[in-house]
This record gives sequence, C-alpha cells and structure tokens, in this order.
Amino acid sequence: MRHSLLAVGLAFVIGAASAHAKPREATNPYPGYSSATYTDPAHWLCRPDKDDVCDVDMDATSIRANGKTKVEHFKAAKKPKIDCFYVYPTISTDASGNSDLVPGDDQELFVVRQQAARLGEVCRVFAPVYRQVTLTGLVGVLGGGGAPIDRVLAYNDVVDAWKHYVANDNQGRGVVLIGHSQGAGVLTALIKNEVDQVPALRERLVSAILLGTSLQVPTGADVGGDFQNVPLCRSKKQVGCAISYGSFRSTAPPPANSLFGRSGGAGLEAACTNPANLAGGSGTLHPYLPTDGKTLPILPPSSAPDWGVPVSTPFVAMPDFLSAECAEHDGFHYLAITVHGDPSDPRIDDIGGDLTPEWGLHLVDANESMGDLVTITKSQAKAFGKKNKKKSAPAPMPY
Repeated sequence: MRHSLLAVGLAFVIGAASAHAKPREATNPYPGYSSATYTDPAHWLCRPDKDDVCDVDMDATSIRANGKTKVEHFKAAKKPKIDCFYVYPTISTDASGNSDLVPGDDQELFVVRQQAARLGEVCRVFAPVYRQVTLTGLVGVLGGGGAPIDRVLAYNDVVDAWKHYVANDNQGRGVVLIGHSQGAGVLTALIKNEVDQVPALRERLVSAILLGTSLQVPTGADVGGDFQNVPLCRSKKQVGCAISYGSFRSTAPPPANSLFGRSGGAGLEAACTNPANLAGGSGTLHPYLPTDGKTLPILPPSSAPDWGVPVSTPFVAMPDFLSAECAEHDGFHYLAITVHGDPSDPRIDDIGGDLTPEWGLHLVDANESMGDLVTITKSQAKAFGKKNKKKSAPAPMPY
C-alpha cells in the first residue's frame, strides 16, 4: 500500500510538471477577427507566405576608408523566431488626400526595400498597404489648402491589418513594430490604444522602432508620456521597449520651426535612443545606403553618387563613416549625425538625405542606422526567446 501511494504521488508530481512544461496557449485578444481587406494578400507589401518585394536582392558592397571592398550577401532567416510588423512613411503621390490600396513601384514598394526588407535576416516581415495621407495631401496641409485628408482612415486601416495579423498569423510570437514618419505616428497611436494597456499583447512586444517622429517621454525619464508601460530601450537585451529618434546633422541642429525633436508640452521631451549606443553616449553607425542615391523617388533625378569604387550591388555599407549621439538644442531633443568624410581617401565624402533644415536627415532616418537596427533586433529576439522559455519551463520538483 505504501509503495502504491508513493507511485501515485510520484505520478502526480511528474504529471503536474509535464503539464506545466507544455507551451502556453497564446491568448487571442481579437477572437474570430478577419479583415475583409487584409484577407487579400494583394493588400500586403510583404508577407512570409508570398513572393514579394521583401524577397528581392538586398546585397551590399562594404567600402572601407582605404578603398577595399567586400560584398555582403544578404541571407534571410530560414526559421525566424519573431515577426516584424512595418508601417511605411508618407510616400504615395496619388492625387487625392489619401492613397488607394494599390502600391506603386517607386512609392510604397520602394520604401519597404529601404526600411524593412533587411529585417528579414531576423524576422518574418508583415507590411500592410494602407490608405495613408499622401505627399499631395501633406503638401496641401503644410501650404494651408489642397485635397482633404483623413488621418483616421489611415489609422483605421493599420489597426484593421494589425488585428487581422494578430488573430490569424501571429500565434503568440514575439513581434517588432517598426515605422517611419507617418508610419511611426500611426504605430504610436496603435501601441497606445491596442498594446500598452493589454498584457496579452504587451508580452509579445519585442520592441517598437519608431523613426522620424517625436515620441514623448517625461523629461529625463524612459517611461511615461505617450506610453505608460513601454519604456525606451537602453540595452540590446532589453525587450518590450521602444527605440525612437529624429536625425539631424551635428553641424545643422533643428531650427525653431523643426518638425521633429520638439517637446509636446511642459515636462515632456522627444525621445532619443541612439541605435549605435542604446546605453547613451556616442557610437559608430552601420548604414545601408541605396547605391543609386535615391532617398525619395519624387525628387528631381540626379546622377548616382560616385562611391569612389565600382559598385554593382543595390546597397552600399561604409564602416566608420557615420557616428551618432543624442543631443539637445534650444529645447529640441534629437539624434545628431556626424559624417566622417575624408577628401584624401577614395570614398565619397558625404551622404544625402537632407530635404530642408526643419526636416533634417529625415529621408535617411532608417538607412543611416539599418545595420544597427538589425543587430539590435537579433539580440532582442534572443532575449525574448530566453524570457519566454523561462516562463514555460517545468516547475521545480518539490523535493
């Protein structure tokens, strides 16, 4: 009898431990959700189950100061552990205030190659097409007229795509939310309304990469302001956090009418996290710049940059050419970019990306740090995996 009770007791303990060891079933915050729009793969720029713009040639030529080159062959992750959900910046040249859902090769398809496709090294990339406020509409607003715009329409499209993705594709996986300019603004609102206060989704947040925007935090603090539970990232191993900045040349800080880096009110400042050194201080960036020099296709055509050496890849990487540090100037908080061009070496001496003084280096906010963002995401993906492995580990034996 004693042996029988012992056997039953051991069976109970082992069974309880085994039950605890099973993967936790992911909670679906949007049960049964299916979007009439985003069920159609045509309304996604990138999805892992279709051959799309995120599957194009992403090779880069790395050019050192001495002129030596090396081709970096891009390799997409075979079995990525996390996802990336990308929302692109203002890029559509449609004549109306809001775009349609048909992506243009020199618009939506162009920018996703620049800002998200390289993250395929570490994640499955999901990038919805949305009816954004167009460049036409934006110019009209800045000029005090033009075609009417509907920001709510743009936001609702992205929320619709997000809910469809979470309900049908995510399956509890970690996810990086990445956006630039208008895309970053839409994602900031989405995180505030759909993620920040929802533990089941906040636990899946690997990081939020919000570029070319003015994410608000209390002065000198890492959490508060726009987000109540999502702090700024201060380590590559930190997860559930945000990376955000607007970039300007160190020699040309934001003017008084700047669109980025501005405080949103008393006691607040624009967030600045340096992707070259999340802990603070300066660091060397790892840019991936378009070989043809095109940062915004609608600009007047210009000759391709002379990189100093022959380049046959679509991207160029230049080690030790750019450095960055968060800076403050007249109440603006921003990422100051220093270009280390040297007329005596064979490489090009400067980068493009400028539009007007108030826009700073807005056009290359993502390109200038893309190598760093990939490296950070890889590290965060590992940290996220370890964190969730611990959560699903077997309970210790009670003896």
